[in-house]
Amino acid sequence: MADRAVGIPFAKEGIPFIGAAVGVTLLAGWLGWIIATVGAAILTFFVSWFFRNPSRVVPQGPRLVLASGDGKVIAIEEEFESRFIKDRSIRVSIFLNVFDVHINRIPCEGVIEDVQYQPGLFLVASKPDATLRNEQNALMIRTVEGAKVLCVQVAGLIARRIVCWVSPKDRAVLGERFGLIRFGSRMDTFLPLGTSIKVAVGDRVKGGETILGELP
Repeated sequence: MADRAVGIPFAKEGIPFIGAAVGVTLLAGWLGWIIATVGAAILTFFVSWFFRNPSRVVPQGPRLVLASGDGKVIAIEEEFESRFIKDRSIRVSIFLNVFDVHINRIPCEGVIEDVQYQPGLFLVASKPDATLRNEQNALMIRTVEGAKVLCVQVAGLIARRIVCWVSPKDRAVLGERFGLIRFGSRMDTFLPLGTSIKVAVGDRVKGGETILGELP
């Protein structure tokens, strides 16, 4: 899997939005509409900030699992994952607000066995029900040692577009960018029981850089 977003300061999917905001700003300025120009300039800054695509220093290790997105850890719970893993797992949920980086990153080394999109609702992403009821996209990853790690992009109240750049049978490369969710969202990572969790509820994490845990 090629990391298609390397060296690009903004996610490609955001360029049309940024371009439109810049165009409105320039037009309002040319017409002499001062208030509209200021408002459009603020919008341009916000949209550009939202779609920013920073580089990260990716830790290396055969059993490491990294955060798949930037944000705040809102839940670490043991539960039965019935759709893909079909076994008890540890779910680590990260809430991404509108000011966080929304590029999503591969959490572990291995092979992507399955990618499944599920339409659904747009509940507030921090609510527990969002795990199963919201629109989402799931990546089932088989690690090099045979463990199953499930990474789920979950849409939120404002998020209305999940973008995923990978396909089944692609190699999962630790820390590489694989997609994004537009305008507020959540990332759920399901880990095998026995995983040594390195974060706590309330922690701020960085996608592709913060270690969530170490697989057994």
